[in-house]
Amino acid sequence: MAEFALPANSKITGKTRRFEAPEGAEKVRSFSIYRWSPDDDENPRYDVYDVDMASCGPMVLDALIKIKNEIDPTLTFRRSCREGICGSCSMNIGGTNTLACTQPIDELKGEIRITPLPHMEVIKDLVPDFKHFYAQYASIEPWLKTKTPAPAGKERIQSEAQRDELNGLYECILCACCSTACPSYWWNQDKFLGPAILLQAYRWLADSRDEMTGERLDQLEDPFRLYRCHTIMNCANVCPKGLNPAKAIAEIKKMVVERQV
Repeated sequence: MAEFALPANSKITGKTRRFEAPEGAEKVRSFSIYRWSPDDDENPRYDVYDVDMASCGPMVLDALIKIKNEIDPTLTFRRSCREGICGSCSMNIGGTNTLACTQPIDELKGEIRITPLPHMEVIKDLVPDFKHFYAQYASIEPWLKTKTPAPAGKERIQSEAQRDELNGLYECILCACCSTACPSYWWNQDKFLGPAILLQAYRWLADSRDEMTGERLDQLEDPFRLYRCHTIMNCANVCPKGLNPAKAIAEIKKMVVERQV
Protein backbone atom coordinates (compact mmCIF):
# COMPACT_ATOMS: atom_id res chain seq x y z
CA MET A 1 0.00 0.00 0.00
CA ALA A 2 1.29 3.44 -0.90
CA GLU A 3 2.00 5.76 2.00
CA PHE A 4 1.89 9.52 1.69
CA ALA A 5 3.38 11.98 4.14
CA LEU A 6 3.68 15.73 4.21
CA PRO A 7 7.18 17.20 4.03
CA ALA A 8 8.95 18.00 7.29
CA ASN A 9 7.83 21.20 9.01
CA SER A 10 4.77 21.55 6.76
CA LYS A 11 1.93 20.76 9.16
CA ILE A 12 0.42 23.80 10.87
CA THR A 13 1.08 22.71 14.43
CA GLY A 14 3.10 25.63 15.80
CA LYS A 15 1.90 27.39 18.92
CA THR A 16 -0.35 30.35 18.15
CA ARG A 17 0.59 33.75 19.54
CA ARG A 18 -2.10 36.36 20.16
CA PHE A 19 -1.53 40.10 20.01
CA GLU A 20 -4.41 41.91 21.71
CA ALA A 21 -5.67 45.34 20.76
CA PRO A 22 -4.78 48.33 22.95
CA GLU A 23 -6.94 48.85 26.01
CA GLY A 24 -9.98 50.93 25.23
CA ALA A 25 -10.17 49.98 21.52
CA GLU A 26 -13.83 49.65 20.57
CA LYS A 27 -13.74 48.73 16.90
CA VAL A 28 -11.54 45.62 16.78
CA ARG A 29 -11.08 43.03 14.02
CA SER A 30 -9.03 39.87 14.43
CA PHE A 31 -6.63 38.62 11.75
CA SER A 32 -5.34 35.03 11.87
CA ILE A 33 -2.18 35.04 9.77
CA TYR A 34 -0.02 32.15 8.55
CA ARG A 35 3.51 32.36 9.94
CA TRP A 36 6.55 30.32 8.93
CA SER A 37 10.24 31.12 8.76
CA PRO A 38 13.04 29.09 7.14
CA ASP A 39 15.41 30.36 9.80
CA ASP A 40 14.19 27.93 12.47
CA ASP A 41 12.98 24.34 12.69
CA GLU A 42 9.48 25.18 13.90
CA ASN A 43 6.33 24.13 12.11
CA PRO A 44 4.02 26.77 10.62
CA ARG A 45 1.49 28.41 12.92
CA TYR A 46 -1.28 30.98 12.90
CA ASP A 47 -0.72 34.17 14.85
CA VAL A 48 -3.77 36.22 15.76
CA TYR A 49 -3.65 40.01 15.70
CA ASP A 50 -6.43 42.18 17.15
CA VAL A 51 -6.39 45.43 15.20
CA ASP A 52 -8.03 48.68 16.24
CA MET A 53 -9.92 49.62 13.08
CA ALA A 54 -10.48 53.17 14.31
CA SER A 55 -6.91 53.92 13.22
CA CYS A 56 -6.68 51.58 10.23
CA GLY A 57 -7.49 51.92 6.54
CA PRO A 58 -10.36 49.98 4.92
CA MET A 59 -8.40 47.31 3.02
CA VAL A 60 -6.76 44.11 4.22
CA LEU A 61 -3.38 45.46 3.09
CA ASP A 62 -3.90 48.47 5.36
CA ALA A 63 -4.31 46.08 8.29
CA LEU A 64 -1.21 44.10 7.33
CA ILE A 65 0.86 47.27 7.11
CA LYS A 66 -0.48 48.44 10.49
CA ILE A 67 0.38 45.06 12.04
CA LYS A 68 3.92 45.18 10.67
CA ASN A 69 4.49 48.84 11.59
CA GLU A 70 2.88 48.88 15.02
CA ILE A 71 2.47 45.35 16.37
CA ASP A 72 4.87 42.76 14.90
CA PRO A 73 7.72 43.89 12.61
CA THR A 74 8.66 40.26 11.87
CA LEU A 75 5.56 39.73 9.70
CA THR A 76 6.61 39.32 6.05
CA PHE A 77 4.51 39.96 2.95
CA ARG A 78 4.82 41.51 -0.51
CA ARG A 79 3.19 44.78 -1.54
CA SER A 80 3.89 47.67 -3.86
CA CYS A 81 1.31 49.78 -5.70
CA ARG A 82 -1.69 49.49 -3.32
CA GLU A 83 -3.90 50.08 -6.39
CA GLY A 84 -4.57 46.58 -7.77
CA ILE A 85 -2.07 47.10 -10.58
CA CYS A 86 1.15 45.30 -9.66
CA GLY A 87 -0.23 42.03 -8.25
CA SER A 88 2.41 41.90 -5.51
CA CYS A 89 0.04 41.44 -2.57
CA SER A 90 -1.81 38.40 -3.90
CA MET A 91 -2.68 35.96 -1.11
CA ASN A 92 -5.53 33.81 0.18
CA ILE A 93 -7.90 35.88 2.31
CA GLY A 94 -10.90 34.26 3.94
CA GLY A 95 -10.49 31.19 1.72
CA THR A 96 -10.31 33.09 -1.58
CA ASN A 97 -7.30 34.12 -3.63
CA THR A 98 -7.31 37.87 -4.12
CA LEU A 99 -5.29 41.08 -3.71
CA ALA A 100 -4.94 42.42 -0.18
CA CYS A 101 -4.93 46.00 -1.48
CA THR A 102 -8.36 45.72 -3.11
CA GLN A 103 -10.09 43.47 -0.55
CA PRO A 104 -12.27 45.57 1.80
CA ILE A 105 -12.19 44.38 5.38
CA ASP A 106 -15.89 45.16 5.84
CA GLU A 107 -16.80 42.50 3.24
CA LEU A 108 -15.29 39.78 5.45
CA LYS A 109 -17.06 38.33 8.46
CA GLY A 110 -15.60 37.20 11.76
CA GLU A 111 -11.93 36.45 12.26
CA ILE A 112 -10.10 36.96 8.98
CA ARG A 113 -7.71 34.15 8.04
CA ILE A 114 -4.84 35.03 5.72
CA THR A 115 -2.48 32.51 4.15
CA PRO A 116 -0.04 32.47 1.20
CA LEU A 117 -1.32 31.50 -2.23
CA PRO A 118 -2.03 27.75 -2.10
CA HIS A 119 0.16 25.04 -3.60
CA MET A 120 3.27 27.16 -3.95
CA GLU A 121 6.52 26.87 -2.04
CA VAL A 122 6.67 29.41 0.77
CA ILE A 123 9.71 31.62 1.22
CA LYS A 124 8.49 33.16 4.47
CA ASP A 125 5.09 33.93 6.02
CA LEU A 126 2.84 35.26 3.21
CA VAL A 127 5.55 35.29 0.53
CA PRO A 128 5.33 32.42 -2.02
CA ASP A 129 8.12 31.48 -4.43
CA PHE A 130 7.26 32.67 -7.96
CA LYS A 131 10.36 31.30 -9.70
CA HIS A 132 8.55 28.45 -11.45
CA PHE A 133 5.57 30.67 -12.34
CA TYR A 134 7.83 33.28 -13.96
CA ALA A 135 9.83 30.59 -15.77
CA GLN A 136 6.58 29.34 -17.31
CA TYR A 137 5.75 32.90 -18.33
CA ALA A 138 9.14 33.27 -20.02
CA SER A 139 8.59 29.96 -21.85
CA ILE A 140 5.73 31.39 -23.95
CA GLU A 141 8.01 34.20 -25.20
CA PRO A 142 5.67 37.06 -24.23
CA TRP A 143 6.73 39.64 -26.76
CA LEU A 144 5.83 40.57 -30.32
CA LYS A 145 7.45 38.18 -32.79
CA THR A 146 7.51 39.04 -36.50
CA LYS A 147 9.05 37.83 -39.75
CA THR A 148 8.58 40.94 -41.89
CA PRO A 149 10.63 44.09 -41.22
CA ALA A 150 8.90 46.92 -39.39
CA PRO A 151 7.62 49.79 -41.57
CA ALA A 152 10.31 52.44 -41.90
CA GLY A 153 9.83 55.10 -39.26
CA LYS A 154 6.38 53.79 -38.31
CA GLU A 155 4.80 51.47 -35.80
CA ARG A 156 2.87 48.36 -36.84
CA ILE A 157 -0.69 49.58 -37.28
CA GLN A 158 -3.83 47.92 -35.89
CA SER A 159 -7.43 48.75 -36.65
CA GLU A 160 -9.76 49.55 -33.76
CA ALA A 161 -11.38 46.14 -34.18
CA GLN A 162 -8.01 44.38 -34.05
CA ARG A 163 -7.05 46.32 -30.94
CA ASP A 164 -10.36 45.39 -29.30
CA GLU A 165 -9.38 41.71 -29.61
CA LEU A 166 -6.82 42.31 -26.86
CA ASN A 167 -9.36 43.59 -24.34
CA GLY A 168 -9.67 41.17 -21.45
CA LEU A 169 -6.16 39.83 -22.11
CA TYR A 170 -3.59 42.58 -21.70
CA GLU A 171 -4.99 43.61 -18.28
CA CYS A 172 -3.54 40.50 -16.57
CA ILE A 173 -1.14 41.54 -13.78
CA LEU A 174 0.43 38.08 -13.22
CA CYS A 175 -0.71 37.92 -9.60
CA ALA A 176 -1.17 34.10 -9.92
CA CYS A 177 -4.53 34.16 -8.12
CA CYS A 178 -6.12 32.18 -10.95
CA SER A 179 -3.40 29.57 -11.40
CA THR A 180 -3.15 28.83 -7.68
CA ALA A 181 -6.95 28.39 -7.51
CA CYS A 182 -6.89 25.77 -10.29
CA PRO A 183 -6.87 22.10 -9.15
CA SER A 184 -5.30 21.03 -12.44
CA TYR A 185 -2.43 23.41 -11.76
CA TRP A 186 -2.09 22.15 -8.18
CA TRP A 187 -1.40 18.61 -9.33
CA ASN A 188 0.36 19.24 -12.67
CA GLN A 189 2.16 22.56 -12.37
CA ASP A 190 5.42 20.94 -13.44
CA LYS A 191 3.89 20.50 -16.93
CA PHE A 192 0.57 22.38 -17.13
CA LEU A 193 1.09 26.09 -17.83
CA GLY A 194 -1.97 27.11 -15.85
CA PRO A 195 -4.65 29.76 -16.47
CA ALA A 196 -2.50 32.88 -16.04
CA ILE A 197 0.22 31.82 -18.46
CA LEU A 198 -2.23 30.47 -21.04
CA LEU A 199 -4.15 33.74 -20.88
CA GLN A 200 -0.88 35.53 -21.60
CA ALA A 201 -0.13 33.08 -24.43
CA TYR A 202 -3.46 33.85 -26.06
CA ARG A 203 -2.80 37.57 -25.72
CA TRP A 204 -0.03 37.16 -28.35
CA LEU A 205 -1.99 34.71 -30.48
CA ALA A 206 -4.80 37.26 -30.65
CA ASP A 207 -2.48 40.12 -31.58
CA SER A 208 -2.85 40.93 -35.29
CA ARG A 209 0.73 42.22 -35.42
CA ASP A 210 2.30 38.93 -34.31
CA GLU A 211 3.41 36.69 -37.18
CA MET A 212 4.44 33.52 -35.34
CA THR A 213 1.03 31.97 -34.69
CA GLY A 214 2.01 28.53 -35.98
CA GLU A 215 5.16 28.37 -33.90
CA ARG A 216 3.30 29.50 -30.79
CA LEU A 217 0.58 26.87 -31.28
CA ASP A 218 3.24 24.19 -31.81
CA GLN A 219 4.70 25.05 -28.41
CA LEU A 220 1.31 24.93 -26.70
CA GLU A 221 -0.20 21.84 -28.34
CA ASP A 222 0.64 19.27 -25.69
CA PRO A 223 -1.45 16.94 -23.49
CA PHE A 224 -0.19 18.73 -20.39
CA ARG A 225 0.87 22.28 -21.31
CA LEU A 226 -2.61 23.10 -22.66
CA TYR A 227 -5.06 20.26 -22.24
CA ARG A 228 -5.01 19.83 -18.44
CA CYS A 229 -7.63 22.58 -18.30
CA HIS A 230 -11.03 21.04 -17.48
CA THR A 231 -13.00 24.33 -17.41
CA ILE A 232 -13.63 24.27 -13.66
CA MET A 233 -13.83 28.09 -13.82
CA ASN A 234 -12.07 28.76 -10.50
CA CYS A 235 -9.74 31.00 -12.48
CA ALA A 236 -12.47 33.35 -13.64
CA ASN A 237 -14.15 33.34 -10.23
CA VAL A 238 -11.09 34.62 -8.37
CA CYS A 239 -9.43 36.94 -10.90
CA PRO A 240 -9.17 40.35 -9.18
CA LYS A 241 -9.22 42.08 -12.58
CA GLY A 242 -12.42 40.35 -13.72
CA LEU A 243 -10.73 38.45 -16.57
CA ASN A 244 -11.70 35.03 -17.93
CA PRO A 245 -8.65 32.78 -18.47
CA ALA A 246 -10.88 29.79 -19.20
CA LYS A 247 -12.29 31.57 -22.25
CA ALA A 248 -8.77 32.34 -23.50
CA ILE A 249 -7.79 28.68 -23.08
CA ALA A 250 -10.88 27.61 -25.03
CA GLU A 251 -9.88 30.01 -27.83
CA ILE A 252 -6.40 28.45 -27.99
CA LYS A 253 -7.91 24.97 -28.25
CA LYS A 254 -10.20 26.23 -31.01
CA MET A 255 -7.23 27.64 -32.93
CA VAL A 256 -5.41 24.30 -32.66
CA VAL A 257 -8.44 22.43 -34.04
CA GLU A 258 -9.08 24.90 -36.85
CA ARG A 259 -5.55 24.68 -38.21
CA GLN A 260 -5.90 20.88 -38.43
CA VAL A 261 -9.19 20.94 -40.33
